[in-house]
Amino acid sequence: MLLLSLILAHLIADFYLQTDEMVMDKIKNIKKHIGHHFLVYGLVLLGYYLINYNETSVFWSLIFPVVFIIICHFIIDMLKIKLLDTIKINSEENLKRVSFFLIDQLLHVVSILFAGLFFLGIGFADIHDFFLGDEKLSTINSVLFIVIIIILATSVSGHLIKILLGSLPNQLLSFEGKYTFKNERQEAHYGKNHTGNRALSEEYNYTIFSKHDLSRGKLIGYIERLLVLVLTFYSAYPAIGFIVAAKSIARFKQMDDRNWAEYFLLGTLTSMFIGITLGILLREVLT
Repeated sequence: MLLLSLILAHLIADFYLQTDEMVMDKIKNIKKHIGHHFLVYGLVLLGYYLINYNETSVFWSLIFPVVFIIICHFIIDMLKIKLLDTIKINSEENLKRVSFFLIDQLLHVVSILFAGLFFLGIGFADIHDFFLGDEKLSTINSVLFIVIIIILATSVSGHLIKILLGSLPNQLLSFEGKYTFKNERQEAHYGKNHTGNRALSEEYNYTIFSKHDLSRGKLIGYIERLLVLVLTFYSAYPAIGFIVAAKSIARFKQMDDRNWAEYFLLGTLTSMFIGITLGILLREVLT
C-alpha cells in the first residue's frame, strides 16, 4: 500500500499540482515544483509513520525517505533541463521529447523504489509478488492501483500524446474566408491646372482561419482510452473497433486532407496502444 501511495503522490504532484507555466519554465519555478512534491510525499509518509509509530522511528519512516526522494527528484529534474538545453531539441523532434519524458518518469519511480528499499523495508521480492504473485491484492491496494491506472490512461497518456503530436499544424486549421478592406482618401483641391483628383488608397487583406477546440479532443481522448481499458480488461477486443469507427465517421470529411489524416491516425493508434496496454496490465494484476 505504501509503495502505491507514493507513486500516486508523485503522479498527483507532477500532473495535477503543476501548472503549464511551471512546466514551461521549470528552473524559474523549481522551488514551487519541489515544494509540491515535498508536500504530497510528506503527507503520505506522515500517515505511514502515524500508523506504525510503535514499530519504526520518525527518521527512517518519514524524514530520511522524504529527503532522499526530494533530492533525487531535484537532481533528475536539473539533469533533464541541462540535457535539453545542451542537445537543443527543436519543436519537430517529438520522439526525442517523448523519450526524455518517459525516462524522466521512470527515474522518478525508481527513486521511490530505492527509498522504499533503503528506508521503508520494501524489498524487490515484495514488488515481484505484487505484480507476479498468486495472492489476490487487498481492497485498498486494488483501489490504489486502479486509481493509478486511470491517471496513467488520462492525464499522463494525454500529456505523452500531446508531446508526440506537437502543436496542431497551421495547415490543419479550417479556412473560413478571405476579406479585403480598402481605405481611400482624396484631396479636394489638386490644383487648377490638373484634371482629376489626387488620392491615397490603402488596401488590407485578412485571411481567417478557425482554430480547432482542443479541449473537446482532449476529453474525447480521455473517454476513448478509458473505454479501451475497460474493454481490454474484459477481453472484449472486437468492441474496440467500434470506437475507432465512431472517431473515423466524425472526422470523415477531414480525411481528404492527408496531413490531417496522418495526424489523426498517429494520435488514435497511440491512444489505442496505451489503452490496450494498461487494460492488459490491470487485468493481469487484479485477476
